[in-house]
Amino acid sequence: MNLNCGCPSERVQKGAFGACLMNEPGLVAECVAAMRAACTLPVSVKHRIGIDRNEDYGFVRNFISTVADAGSSIFIVHARNAWLKGLSPKENREVPPLRYEVVHQLKCEFPHLEILINGGLADTATITAQMQHLDGVMIGREAYQNPWLLTEWERVLYDPAWAPEREQVIHALMAYCKEERERYGTPVRAVARHVLGLANGLPRAKRFRQLLSDPAALREADEHLLERAWTALAAPIDSIQA
Repeated sequence: MNLNCGCPSERVQKGAFGACLMNEPGLVAECVAAMRAACTLPVSVKHRIGIDRNEDYGFVRNFISTVADAGSSIFIVHARNAWLKGLSPKENREVPPLRYEVVHQLKCEFPHLEILINGGLADTATITAQMQHLDGVMIGREAYQNPWLLTEWERVLYDPAWAPEREQVIHALMAYCKEERERYGTPVRAVARHVLGLANGLPRAKRFRQLLSDPAALREADEHLLERAWTALAAPIDSIQA
């Protein structure tokens, strides 16, 4: 179970959750304690390294110390401050500077806790470098936008022999879509919309994305739409039907 104390959007702030909770470590500790009492799963907390322009290390150190005492031993740290005023959520992922060294310092100070890092992790070299200092990394949008990179990271970090083909992934997704459709009535668009980046880097990847996001095709489609989109990557342009 993960408690998100990192989102800086104004809508989230109005609900008194997200990154603004870092200003209330005692309340977060109470939440963690309640979550721990309600389930047997580990409870992790995702947060930033600071709020607004406050770059005092003591702020994030006190936050982790207080929350850890309530029973959380896993912290996923976005290595940027969250600016609660003046920046959009997108800008908050880009404008506040990355300070990986703060996360490294937290791990040194709390060696008994599991500390993972998030923010700006988009290539193998950066990820492997961070794994030398910390217990793990969290990869967000890059894994979503370019999911095939996960195969490279799996191979580099865990299993050098692991080398699946993209077509295998397509077939696995088809089986998943079929099961979901038959069991719950889940439309294929609920899956297709999340794998548009699977063909990134391949010739004609745009056609793959177009087929999987075409409203007319999705309206009546079943899992075989994924197969048709994959086939379109290798087919001549004039053979692709609208």
